[in-house]
Amino acid sequence: MSDVVLAQDKLPAAPEHIVDRMRVLERELRSVPQLPIETHHVLHGGMYARTITIPAGCVLTGALIRVPTLLIIDGCVTVGVGEEAVTMRGHRVLVGSAGRKQAFLAHKDTRLTMVFATSAKTVEEAEDEFTEEAHLLLSRQPGAVNHVVITGE
Repeated sequence: MSDVVLAQDKLPAAPEHIVDRMRVLERELRSVPQLPIETHHVLHGGMYARTITIPAGCVLTGALIRVPTLLIIDGCVTVGVGEEAVTMRGHRVLVGSAGRKQAFLAHKDTRLTMVFATSAKTVEEAEDEFTEEAHLLLSRQPGAVNHVVITGE
């Protein structure tokens, strides 16, 4: 028997007006000093996982995601989900649809891990697969700190 995925555990595709709103927020956020955020990457067994920690008080926007993923949240964060802002506490595993873009406000240090199936052999290939906005990813910015594990399995 399987459980039904509840609405609060799903990150749906974002309508175009929400994507536009997120892009405006992104431009505003780029005008203020940016905090360094390390990215941990793992390529293993046909899966890619990337983990970041958003420091308490930090606001960031995610890239426009073009593949279905899981998003694992551990902490306390408010997430833009469609027209709503939803606060998530503790450990949550969410199903994320392709075509989504969110903003996050961390109330305490919060880890986000995104996972998706891939045949990518490098982090760059995986990033290019999940978003057309790979050039905007924090992991691609000058001075970015990336921790990479590629098992070859």
